[in-house]
Amino acid sequence: MPFPPSVNNQIADSVGQSSMDVMGGTRLRYSDSGNGTPVVFLHPTPLDGDYWRPVVAQLTAVRAIVPDLRGHGASELGGDLPVGAFARVPDAPVLTMAHFSSDILALLDHLKLNRAVLAGCSIGGYVMLELWRQAPERMRGLAFVCSKPQPDAEENLARRAATIARARAGEAAAVFDGLAQTLVGAMARERRPEIVGEVRRRMTLTADALVAVQAGLAARPDSVNTVATINVPVLAIAGGADPSVTPAEMETFRAAPGGCEFHVLPHAGHFAAYEEPAEVAALLSRWLRRLNGA
Repeated sequence: MPFPPSVNNQIADSVGQSSMDVMGGTRLRYSDSGNGTPVVFLHPTPLDGDYWRPVVAQLTAVRAIVPDLRGHGASELGGDLPVGAFARVPDAPVLTMAHFSSDILALLDHLKLNRAVLAGCSIGGYVMLELWRQAPERMRGLAFVCSKPQPDAEENLARRAATIARARAGEAAAVFDGLAQTLVGAMARERRPEIVGEVRRRMTLTADALVAVQAGLAARPDSVNTVATINVPVLAIAGGADPSVTPAEMETFRAAPGGCEFHVLPHAGHFAAYEEPAEVAALLSRWLRRLNGA
């Protein structure tokens, strides 16, 4: 498989992080560590790749590739985004799931990986569904954490429009303050109160990026029918205390013809892998061993 010349200029920094050019010359930051099964970890919004650090630290025999999604962390947003896809805010620029998935395919090409396992939380899972539509031959297995195939309900669409209005009014910081409180499960907050500050510090999107990401989430397609085409193994981990994605919604992954291993972490909120990294790492490790025939 040829690797496109536009994917180049890897720059490594002192802590093992690297960056590369993707579509339009936009810079994408990622880390690449460990040896073993290549697994690309896709974080939730509005966090960055650090979300996966506590899980990756507990995995063995895994090559962990962890990008900051476009517009998040140290990755650039880029320009010339389309507008009009979110009917409630028709002038909003839209960072689509196709943008993100094209970046990840470029990253796989850059690393000369023909196939990899993908693990994604929330928007990370939505990107994985788009990746499956674009290039299923590149996927060995798909692990979804607190992510669902259904599109936004009307209530969510209204909430995203309100978030865009607040971002444009200079209230992005207040939006993030609220998300840090509501998306972390009550059990995690009780056991480790500092977790709220930890996740809040990883919410560094600009107002422009927040607008584009929210519009992209609102415009993402219904992927329920896509699930019925996934013929590689699926792992689905739901948070029982997740206010955004219910276990019932994630049960839809059981329809994947490649087989689905389904788990619920009863007390986990939306950031389940950060809240309960030991539990998620153990589930992921066992699933990967089975995937590798061990």
